[in-house]
Amino acid sequence: MRPDLFEAPDYYQLDDLLSEEHKLVRSASRDWVKRAISPVIEEYAQRAEFPKQLIGGLAEIGAFGPYIPEEYGGAGLDQISYGLIMQEIERGDSGIRSTASVQSSLVMYPIWKYGSEEQRKKYLPKLASGEFMGCFGLTEPDFGSNPGGMVTNFKDKGDHLLLNGAKLWISNAPFADIAVVWAKDEAGRIHGLIAERGMEGFTTPETHNKWSLRASATGELIFDNVKIPKENLLPGKSGLGAPLGCLDSARYGIAWGAIGAAMDCYDTALRYAKERVQFGKPIAATQLQQKKLAEMITEITKAQLLAWRLGVLRNEGKATTAQISMAKRNNVEMAIKIAREARQVLGGMGITGEYSIMRHMMNLESVITYEGTHDIHLLITGADITGFNAFK
Repeated sequence: MRPDLFEAPDYYQLDDLLSEEHKLVRSASRDWVKRAISPVIEEYAQRAEFPKQLIGGLAEIGAFGPYIPEEYGGAGLDQISYGLIMQEIERGDSGIRSTASVQSSLVMYPIWKYGSEEQRKKYLPKLASGEFMGCFGLTEPDFGSNPGGMVTNFKDKGDHLLLNGAKLWISNAPFADIAVVWAKDEAGRIHGLIAERGMEGFTTPETHNKWSLRASATGELIFDNVKIPKENLLPGKSGLGAPLGCLDSARYGIAWGAIGAAMDCYDTALRYAKERVQFGKPIAATQLQQKKLAEMITEITKAQLLAWRLGVLRNEGKATTAQISMAKRNNVEMAIKIAREARQVLGGMGITGEYSIMRHMMNLESVITYEGTHDIHLLITGADITGFNAFK
């Protein structure tokens, strides 16, 4: 692994829009990524293994529920701070950011927003510290973009709930201590339930043979007559809007995270182009490479502005689902295009594990699909601006 010499681009002086707290949070995250992720990530990605030793560090930099109030163990930070943390972690690796995103937006967020006070006090502090790790069960083998079609269900058995079904493509599942699971009651209404590892009939087989997010643990959730205590039902919100509200938070984090991956690819390509000499001069002095690099920094700058403005709207409680979809879709597409162009700048070296670009490119193939596919986000924007739902 080459030394991590990353320098973040800020072509429009966007740091002027950040508070001192924002910069401190970002600096702490960036330093930790350089120290903890960069030296080991290529090896773990090659082995298709999640580096569990990073969990404690993620907790220390506030990556688990940074916007959760301090009374529940969170850092009590704002939405821009959350975004900056996700940006820095994904600069290291999308899979590690996925671990933090799931813990924050898909496990802690629903417990905080929809849970009882007893649930908040029981789970949130341990999730914030990394003592507990969680996962989020929405996607099923036959229902991805149409989560409302889910077949996972539970029945009221008087003194407990009986949960049956299966979930697929679940980040953190193989090692999660708890799962926030979405299932239909006997009337077909969707509710969130907290399943705990060790409950009889609850298993989490790992998904293997991935070419993407190789340093992230992915698995299934299988529920075979699992007895769920009634106090594990999230009481605050039901219906499909409940899990979709969690996805808003996760997609927001992705919009920032993808910028980190893009910045790493750009910085790597720029550095390489200045050092690589062909035909008697650095390739950075050629028109075609300058075109690539100029387009990269332009798109990164546009994505930074989009994410920052969305963060302001989130802080003010004004951001809409459609606005979040636009940012997720745009920024991930931006990142994957930059990864592909950066790979070309490096020529054959771009496919090796000596550089991060090919790993980012493979990871982003998952990011462009999960938390809403590229096409689905386009249709969300389309429905918002026309008033017509084209999903069906």
